[in-house]
Amino acid sequence: MEKNMVMMLVDDEERFLTTTSKLITRLGYSVVTAAGGVEALEKLRTSDIHVVVLDVKMPGMDGIATLKEIKRQYPMVEVIMLTGHATVESAIEGLKTGACDYLMKPTDIPDLIHKAEAAFQRRQDLEGKIRVARMRKLMGTPREILDEFKDK
Repeated sequence: MEKNMVMMLVDDEERFLTTTSKLITRLGYSVVTAAGGVEALEKLRTSDIHVVVLDVKMPGMDGIATLKEIKRQYPMVEVIMLTGHATVESAIEGLKTGACDYLMKPTDIPDLIHKAEAAFQRRQDLEGKIRVARMRKLMGTPREILDEFKDK
């Protein structure tokens, strides 16, 4: 798969952001970082980000509140919840709120990449279905199109 996915890491732990973004960048991916929910939402306004890896537990705007806002404003952005506190409840709440997956901290980079690639593929598949639906709406059903040619 061509590596054109843009990923955002959102976490209040500076060391996690720095280390993880360096490792992911070395693998050829584009990475944007944000130290909290408000910063993440600001960056989503100005960047084309496909997958967000979002920490659940952050001061101020926590991960669930940030997830709800991302899904409200940018429904096509895939979100993977990241939890350092083995709180299965927060992961479940995230999944119910629209996250596509979750990771436990500390997470290994291959696992993070695998889940991000799967999320990115889901988004691309959905975008493809939307394009097809729009074309069908513009052009009509395959039967209508074929009937048009028969009449000529």
